Formats: sequence, C-alpha cells, structure tokens
Amino acid sequence: MKNNLSWSDFEKVDMRVGTVLEVEDFPEAHNPSYKLQIDFGEEIGVLKTSAQVTTLYAKEAIKGKQVIAVVNFPKKQIASFMSECLIIGAVDGKDVTLLEPNKKVKNGLRVS
Repeated sequence: MKNNLSWSDFEKVDMRVGTVLEVEDFPEAHNPSYKLQIDFGEEIGVLKTSAQVTTLYAKEAIKGKQVIAVVNFPKKQIASFMSECLIIGAVDGKDVTLLEPNKKVKNGLRVS
C-alpha cells in the first residue's frame, strides 16, 4: 500500500475537466503517444500534454472528448515537447482508459 495522503495533500491536486481540441501523432516519444491540446475554459485556457493511449484510441476518437487532467504539475519536457498537464486514466499494462465525465460539463470544472 502506498503512503497515506492527508486531506490537505489531496486538496493540492487540481484536477479539471477539459475538452480535447487537437490530437497529433508523437513519433519522437519513447513510447507510442499522441500530443493533445485541451481546453480547460477561460480561467486556465488551453494546455498541451502527451498521452500514451494509442493502444485503445484512434486520434479521431479522442478529439472532442472531455477528459480529466491534473493542471497544477510543473511543466515536463517529453522528447521535443513540453507537457503542461497530466491526463488521468486507468492503466492496465500498456492500455490506458481515459477517465471522463459521464455527461458533458463546463470546461474547467474542478474534480473533487
């Protein structure tokens, strides 16, 4: 079991709902990935990230989808790309299933 978090630790994680605007191949990545641009609404704006979801999703299936991401991690260099957020997914080996709201909500809503 991993270390227990305090409630105040959990409150530091800023998870938001956003809509995927653009999906591109990312051949420079070490593992098969896409580059994504995600709209998190007026307060946060559009952030970029990469996602290792190519085994379960075609690019066309992700564009327009609402996803959940952590938006307050530091930026991270991945190959030639600067990732600005971290999409949340359920991981089963190399398969990652994106977590998403079960109905459309306003971009930028906080997940708690």
